[in-house]
Amino acid sequence: MGLKRKQVQMRHKAYFEQELQNRLSFLSGKGIEAPKIDKDPLVRKLKANVRAANKRLRLIADKEKRTEEMAKIKAERAASPPKEQEGGKVEKPKKVPEEGKEKKIKREKKAAPPKEQEGVKSQKTAESPKEGKTKLK
Repeated sequence: MGLKRKQVQMRHKAYFEQELQNRLSFLSGKGIEAPKIDKDPLVRKLKANVRAANKRLRLIADKEKRTEEMAKIKAERAASPPKEQEGGKVEKPKKVPEEGKEKKIKREKKAAPPKEQEGVKSQKTAESPKEGKTKLK
């Protein structure tokens, strides 16, 4: 798939470069100067298309290079003898459950205390946390 894509991008680049040359020759034939030619919308669009095609071709080339490097590394690994695992994965001993511990039994939830009246505060909320603490020597 990469080869087809590369060929397509090369054709696009050639097409845009040819169109750009045609447009530049047309504008210079009309007697338009270089600064105005650079501002022509069609010229700018064609230059942008050429730059985009160059970028795509560069990315394709990078991808091909990376693929070749990975193929070399893979071939080297296949050719070299496999290494013995010295300290890699060591089997861990399975945990033996202790005899003294038993499974915890879930307790039933207690019913929630009835809600207090809105105007009356409970003693716990009225006290500050500092007042309830006492210092021991």
